[in-house]
Amino acid sequence: MEDRRGDLLTTTEAAALLRSSRQHVVDLCERGVLPFVRVGTHRRLARADVLAMLRPELTRDQLKSLWLHRAVAGRLVADPDAVLDRAAKNLQRLQSVHPDGMAAMWLDRWRQVLEAGVEAVLDVLTSRSRDAAELRQNSPFAGVLPEGMRQAVLTAFAEHWRRERTA
Repeated sequence: MEDRRGDLLTTTEAAALLRSSRQHVVDLCERGVLPFVRVGTHRRLARADVLAMLRPELTRDQLKSLWLHRAVAGRLVADPDAVLDRAAKNLQRLQSVHPDGMAAMWLDRWRQVLEAGVEAVLDVLTSRSRDAAELRQNSPFAGVLPEGMRQAVLTAFAEHWRRERTA
């Protein structure tokens, strides 16, 4: 995030753009869904990150990942303990394989999200924000979807993608 005047928003300004409460913006920041920097004791958010939450443009791969993670979200609400346990075990394994670098940073962010609980995880799994899209590229949810369901989601996504491109 660049620190140019006008590029950084207060949580109140971000809430106005998102048509939400200031507390909701603070919650999104604390859950890791909306990136922020601290200026003194105050949170500041990049205008671009806030606007991206309204309707960010996703690449085909990011959109496909979003579809898969929406299916994971369905499993999460049906059986939170089992899904979070699987994710925690996967995360631990991934962190041992990737102790350094960018992957380690994203995996640490996942640890924070998982520790924040089901609502925070659901936010990341279903958000179109740039930050959530990046997090999903390092997802600890492998194996949560049965293979048949995973294939069904991928087939549905491919059909949706074709229809959208020919419409």
